[in-house]
Amino acid sequence: MLIKCHKIRLLGLLFAFLLTACARESLVLNGVDGSPLPPAFANFPDVPFPDRAYMELGDTNALGSGENWIGSVVYTSPYNPSQVYDFYISEMPKSGWTEVAVVRARISQMTYYRDHRAVQILIETIKGDESRVSITAVPNRASLK
Repeated sequence: MLIKCHKIRLLGLLFAFLLTACARESLVLNGVDGSPLPPAFANFPDVPFPDRAYMELGDTNALGSGENWIGSVVYTSPYNPSQVYDFYISEMPKSGWTEVAVVRARISQMTYYRDHRAVQILIETIKGDESRVSITAVPNRASLK
């Protein structure tokens, strides 16, 4: 009985080893600064996104990619609105965006411009310490003149 039990354990370990050996490591896309870029946000490399952000595909409507996309990207974040607000205050200038106006409120609003585009960021609480963020990018006509 003891030998049969050891054989079952050995077969189980061998099977687990084979499954692990067959598993592939997923590719990691890095941002300009070398930090991992979540695959869902890879089409929007000019705007920073906090770690563990989850894109709401049903509410996201964006056209284009790279540094020319327009439309809205909506995501949820496990961080409270104050942390997300501070993240954008810190990170947007690092990505070359210039602050136009910011309002810290129940629904915080932030507006930035860069080159020929402007973005508006809306940050609100969804539950507990989680946030819902909407980033809308539009052509900035004032910079086109």
